[in-house]
Amino acid sequence: MRLRALVPALILLPALNGAASAEEPARKAAIFPAEVNDPTLAYGRKPLPADQKRLALVTDVLRKQLAEKGGLESVDLGPQAEEIRKESPLYKCNGCTAPIAKALGAELAVTTFADKGANQLFSLVVTIAEAESGKVVRQGQAVIRANTDDDWSHAARWIVKNRLLAEPLPGRS
Repeated sequence: MRLRALVPALILLPALNGAASAEEPARKAAIFPAEVNDPTLAYGRKPLPADQKRLALVTDVLRKQLAEKGGLESVDLGPQAEEIRKESPLYKCNGCTAPIAKALGAELAVTTFADKGANQLFSLVVTIAEAESGKVVRQGQAVIRANTDDDWSHAARWIVKNRLLAEPLPGRS
């Protein structure tokens, strides 16, 4: 992996207590597809195919890492697909993901977006919020100065390990 720079930039919440037990059932989370904020894409144009591939890769990495390391079970987003499409982009919807996640039977809503500043510079932001209240319980960001599949997936893994799950998620005792 050739990650040229990975700079932690943001943690929004105080430390939370509690330790997850292997015997506890998996918590359900609506892990929404990663999105991109690319100012060069005007008038509703779609991201470049390479960026679409990387967004899907980031979403897959997050689902896998949050399941393996955080005990979160990803719910099927299909029943709310029309609502998700209507509210997209989700990073601009002002909390619309919590009610969508709640309607899907999830306890948590996980959103991700890449804020692209240039072809070789972007920041990846992942947020976990409670579905019941919309309250953000974890958020992490990484700034990346490279643009390969490995860089994007490494950023997602780094955020999960060092920001989202550095301590147990709330609700675990």
